[in-house]
Amino acid sequence: MRIAIGSDEQTHLTAAVVGELRRRGHSLLPFGPLAADLTGIPQPVTPEDQWPAVARAVAEAVAAGQTDEGILFCWTGTGVSIAANKIPGIRAALCDDAETARGARLWNNANVLCLSLRRASKAVAQEILDAWFDTSFIPNQADNACLAQLEAIEKVYAK
Repeated sequence: MRIAIGSDEQTHLTAAVVGELRRRGHSLLPFGPLAADLTGIPQPVTPEDQWPAVARAVAEAVAAGQTDEGILFCWTGTGVSIAANKIPGIRAALCDDAETARGARLWNNANVLCLSLRRASKAVAQEILDAWFDTSFIPNQADNACLAQLEAIEKVYAK
């Protein structure tokens, strides 16, 4: 699977998740500091590295079909989830645990996983990734109707 991934900073958690995704055989399209210098030398932060721009880039890659899904990080995870959800067709879910990730996939057909750099440990991130990748949306009348309502809201506010 091709996954857009971005963060406003490189951390031990982002490195662990990137490593785990590669171990699982996913192809990654990195954004923000995750796409920066691979030497490990900290680079100056640019406007393109800030969480709104990184979230937009990841969400646009998913919405345009460049990637199948996206994963985003910021300090709380809230900012990137808000920014990503501004892009039509994106259903970004901030997940602090595996059950929330499972529900986001199963009922909301979430296509962007958002994680908190502050709250998620490597072990919890592993559990969240397991639930995210092991769960798929199962079309059904009730959830399809809710997703159709989301699409209708997007159309009202689309330019």
